[in-house]
Amino acid sequence: MSMEVLVETSARHAHITQEHLEILFGKGYELTKKKDLSQPGQYACAERVDVVGPKKTLAGVSILGPVRPSTQVELSLTDARSIGVNAPVRESGDIAGSGACKLVGPCGEVEISEGVIAAKRHIHMTTADAAEMGLEDKQVVSVKIPSANGRELIFGDVVVRVSDKFALAMHIDTDESNAAAPTGKGIIIK
Repeated sequence: MSMEVLVETSARHAHITQEHLEILFGKGYELTKKKDLSQPGQYACAERVDVVGPKKTLAGVSILGPVRPSTQVELSLTDARSIGVNAPVRESGDIAGSGACKLVGPCGEVEISEGVIAAKRHIHMTTADAAEMGLEDKQVVSVKIPSANGRELIFGDVVVRVSDKFALAMHIDTDESNAAAPTGKGIIIK
């Protein structure tokens, strides 16, 4: 049984509600798919927003589709510090009490009182993948990241997320990717 998993870098991005999309881009606006992502049904959009914090602005942040029930901005900890926003490390969707910011689009702006997080490193997998690897949803594992340039490391505190809507892949943010310089696949360590 292989414990290998594709390691992907998840750069800063925003998930937004239909209501916020229409404020930012205009009444009745729909997201424009630019390219599919590795997770089924998820895609990068042509639309971008500026993320404004107390210190500075991150211009042209990608929106990922489809629209979501809650607006959420995922930044690296370096990004969050640079704009002066608190971004606790959380699983996607766990935004209660998280950071605040302003989103600016071509037609308007939205202040969100919570929703800015640094995504907890995680592995998406199907129930079949989990059964084959002997893993369970919400289990915490480590992943060894081989490196061609002498920067091999082991990430701890990696959350396993199991759903048949997922495809097998590990997601790390840009800070983590810069530290590890992953070459493609990691090895799950229980």
